[in-house]
Amino acid sequence: MLTALAPLLDTPEIIREITIRLVGALLVGAAIGFERTYRGRPAGFRTHALVCMSTSLLMLLTAFEELWVPGGEAVKFTLDPTRMAQGIMTGIGFLGAGAILRDGLSVRGLTTAASIWTTAAIGIMVGIGFYIPAGIAAVLTLGTLSVFGWLEAHLPAQFYAHFSVRFDRGAQIPEDELRRIVTTHGFSIANLNYHFDARSKFSEFAMVIRSTRKDDARRLSETLASRRDVIEFQIKPTGD
Repeated sequence: MLTALAPLLDTPEIIREITIRLVGALLVGAAIGFERTYRGRPAGFRTHALVCMSTSLLMLLTAFEELWVPGGEAVKFTLDPTRMAQGIMTGIGFLGAGAILRDGLSVRGLTTAASIWTTAAIGIMVGIGFYIPAGIAAVLTLGTLSVFGWLEAHLPAQFYAHFSVRFDRGAQIPEDELRRIVTTHGFSIANLNYHFDARSKFSEFAMVIRSTRKDDARRLSETLASRRDVIEFQIKPTGD
């Protein structure tokens, strides 16, 4: 085996091609990961770079199978590279699931998980030498994460948040007044819940609120902060 590998590994063209594919995959993954790092996501620069390079590395097994399979040309068409790709994408699914975080009723990290999965697919393309599809996919991925992110922030969309507010046991405002405060700030209310704690002597309202303007949350926060009967409140936006 080693004697058969020696002349192939000593070929400058093969070494150069392998290096180009690995370095190219590393740079593409790093570019996508940089966007995630810039936005403060947990799986960022290094994670995406390693994912893209490792998937490219594994696909080199099928792209250069004659380097490690005795009599490679004779059995080349009995090896199915799609099985390798299938195994890679299955494993990447677990890594993507680890990037998804749940904070109370909110779920974050879905976009990062999707970017990890896409980066793995690009790494596979680079590994087998499909540079043009890989390059197009890299540009589209970066455009989706950056340009689409900007569009998403400026397009009209409904703003959802989990809202809770606490009052002293003897200073709780009526439900109708709380509803009026919330609705006058542009929100509609869904799933109103009640919580009363006799030991800690507080009562709490919790609900999901919805508006068409994110700035309504700031105005509601300022109003609640100015009230003396409010012990504590939280406005937690949903989404990625």
